[in-house]
Parts: sequence; C-alpha cells; structure tokens
Amino acid sequence: MDFFDVLIVGGGPAGSSCAWALRNSGLRVAVLDKQIFPRDKICGGWITPAVFSKLQIDAGEYAEKALLQPITAFRVGSIGSVPTEIEYGKPVSYGIRRREFDDYLLRRSSATLLLGTALTSLTRADGGWIANGGIQARFVIGAGGHFCPVTRLLGLKQGVEFPVAAQEVEFAMDAQQRAACRVQAETPELYFCSDMKGYGWCFRKGDILNVGVGRADSRHLPAHVAGFLAFLKSAGRISFDVPPLHGHAYLLHGTSTRSIAGDGYLLAGDAAGLAFLQSGEGILPAVESGLHAAESILKSDPRPYRAALAAPAPTWLTKIPSPVVGLLGRNLLKTRWFVRGVVLNDWFLHRSAASFHPVAAPLMHDK
Repeated sequence: MDFFDVLIVGGGPAGSSCAWALRNSGLRVAVLDKQIFPRDKICGGWITPAVFSKLQIDAGEYAEKALLQPITAFRVGSIGSVPTEIEYGKPVSYGIRRREFDDYLLRRSSATLLLGTALTSLTRADGGWIANGGIQARFVIGAGGHFCPVTRLLGLKQGVEFPVAAQEVEFAMDAQQRAACRVQAETPELYFCSDMKGYGWCFRKGDILNVGVGRADSRHLPAHVAGFLAFLKSAGRISFDVPPLHGHAYLLHGTSTRSIAGDGYLLAGDAAGLAFLQSGEGILPAVESGLHAAESILKSDPRPYRAALAAPAPTWLTKIPSPVVGLLGRNLLKTRWFVRGVVLNDWFLHRSAASFHPVAAPLMHDK
C-alpha cells in the first residue's frame, strides 16, 4: 500500500496548481492521471497574464522552453458580419499549446507522478481513501476534467447538467496552408453565433492553427461548425480545409449540480464546473481553484473552498428572451466600445471582473 497525504486525480492545470501550492507543506502529494505527459489536449489554448502571475511563472523563461504566442489585438464580430479590430499595443494574453503547458506545470509541481494509471476504484477507509486497491490517501482532489472519475465514483453529480459542447482542432500548417491563412498570430479572431449562445474562433500560434466552435446550446453543433468554417473561407481568413474537429464538453460556472467539497474530497477545475460564463475559458478558473484547494487542505476545512468558488447570483439579464439577446448582441458587436470594454476587457481578459464572479450576462448561458 502506497501512502500519500493528498491524491490528486488529474494532471491538468487544476491538479498541478494544487500540487505546486502544496510543494513546501511537508505533505506527501501524488498526481494520478491516465495519460502519459506530454499529451495532446483539446483546448483553444490561450491564457491571460494572471495565470503566470498566480503561479509565479516568468513568461520569458517559459518562452525559452515552449511556444508562447503574445496576443496584442483581437478581431471580434458575429458570424457573417464585418469584425471590429481592437489593438492594445502590448501583450494582453498569450497563446500556448496545452501538451507543452500542462507538462511544464506538472513537472514543476514536485509531486509524485503516477502517470498512465486510470482511477478505477475509490473507497472510504479509516477516515481516508483507498484508490485502485493499493493507494491510500487522507484527501482526494478530483481534477480530472468534466468526466472526472472522482465525480463518477463518489456519485457527486446531483442532477441533470447542460454542458457547453465544443468542437475544435489544432494542427501545424504546411507551407501552402500558411500562405493561404490571413489570420495574424498576434490577433485571434472571435465570431459569435447569431443567437449569442456560443462563438467560433480562429487562433494562430506561429505555424500552429487552432479553430473551433463552442455552444451552450449543443443542439445542431455540427451545423454550426460547418457554417463557421464556410464563413472563414468566404471571408478570406483561410482558403483550405481544416482537419476533422474533435469534441469535448465543460460546465459554465453556476451550472454545475456537483457537490464540490465534502469530507475528505474536493473537486477542482472543470470537474467542479468553473469555466467563465461568457468566454468559456477554463484555465484561469482551474488554476485558481487548485490554489484554493491547497489552502483548504492546509486548513482542513472545506467551507472556505465552497465560499471561494460560489457562483454569482443570477441577474435580470439572464431573464431576457433569447431572440432579444441575439438581436441586441449582434448590434452591440458592431460597436467598438462594447467589443473593447465588455467582450474583451471584461469577458476575455478579466480586467474588471473579480475571480469567479464574471460580469453577469446571458451571452453563453442557455436558458
């Protein structure tokens, strides 16, 4: 029997951030993941400077080891419309590759790594846990994404959930594709669906291109994807076929029915359903939840964790009928003040919104 004080299930940003925060605690920490790292991960792959700040990472040092694409501008509009381009004149976000970024975070965590091992059983014993019949731990952190096995094995989902559904692909462009791509590396392009229940993106990171669509209303997602790819071609952004897109799911903050903290366990990151309401971004919430989880473990008290991750109260904006939201959103996306001040500064860059309390609006929320 191997003994650990803390067993973290999932080696993504939530799990590795928790392990990193516990590195000098004197606790024995292990990270278990069914994948061997580095591994590919479906994700748009951009982060704000807050991620580096919270994890005390020097961006320049990271760029020496892995791809780091500075983002200094955005093109934003609705699908089928002429977008608005917003320049910041300095890096306000960065593009990363998740296979590199996640591996970097995991290796610096100082935890014992149990990679290539799936969690198949989890039982309560003597005030702690027995995982896979041979790993004993006092605390278990479920950080294995939307389909985290800790959530399944402990029955922590308490009702019906309606996750965001996304399809995307990231690939290295060949010389012909690079010549046929008008998307600029420092300027990601975001195009919202006409009903404002999701958006598509086209994001270049050097010679790597990431294209995808995410929607809170997952019905007819393939049709929305096909329409978006056709739009990119008709608008002259790309003039080639992209490889097949792959699907994944996640919960927006405030839509989870999961019990995120209890006697001897915590859920973090996508396992807890923490993606930002408007943008669907999950990396910063994952990092923050991992740091909060470590703090809660050190205090042996789950109450601060629940409070830190509490969802914002619904506002009157969530009661606006969907057709009105679509009409209003499409018109607002034509104005520079809304695109810069609300869509970018608030929803995507989090310049004025507090952690876990984003600006309340129905943009990505399916009612």
